[in-house]
Amino acid sequence: MKVKICGIVSEEIAQQAIVYGADALGFVFAVSKRRISTEKAKKIIKGLPINVWKVGVFVDEPIESLLLIAKEVGLTHVQLHGDESKNYCTEIKSQGFEVIKAIQMKSEKDIDLIYEYDDDYILVDSPRGKYHGGNGTSFDWTLLQEMQRKHPKLILAGGLTAENVKVAISQCAPFMVDVSSGVEIDGKKSPSKIRRFIEATNLEEE
Repeated sequence: MKVKICGIVSEEIAQQAIVYGADALGFVFAVSKRRISTEKAKKIIKGLPINVWKVGVFVDEPIESLLLIAKEVGLTHVQLHGDESKNYCTEIKSQGFEVIKAIQMKSEKDIDLIYEYDDDYILVDSPRGKYHGGNGTSFDWTLLQEMQRKHPKLILAGGLTAENVKVAISQCAPFMVDVSSGVEIDGKKSPSKIRRFIEATNLEEE
């Protein structure tokens, strides 16, 4: 099971997450308490292994601005958490970046939105709260039980923790799980929580 740790704001946490086995790190460039500057993100990304996904999270960012940031800091993937259109996503892909389109799952009807995009990856998240992501709330994972076979590059996010991630994986078998607030203490990333979360995703079925 691949793991993405989102909301990275320090070089120390980034390196610890990699040591514990994270496959992808997320850097938020949208309005968020985890927002990071381009200068800081560039410095952190420069020290990451080549095989680790460097994911930039954006919300309805003008394409020109997004591409400028993505190229400047060295992103490999662009995660779109707003109301970006299919054409918007296609334009980003044409510039050499893999796209992760986020879909907020409120009910079974929202599954239809997944089929509107043919992007590289679809991230299914809980409904929007104060921010577009990272709100620490989950949704009914059973809504996605049939989706994994139809969309093999499904990423699951929303309210995941070391305590519930194994159940979430068993219910919808995603390609990757994405966590932010679930590995924090008082709003800051906790190395021990990151380690426990990643370990929980690798547990064999009993």
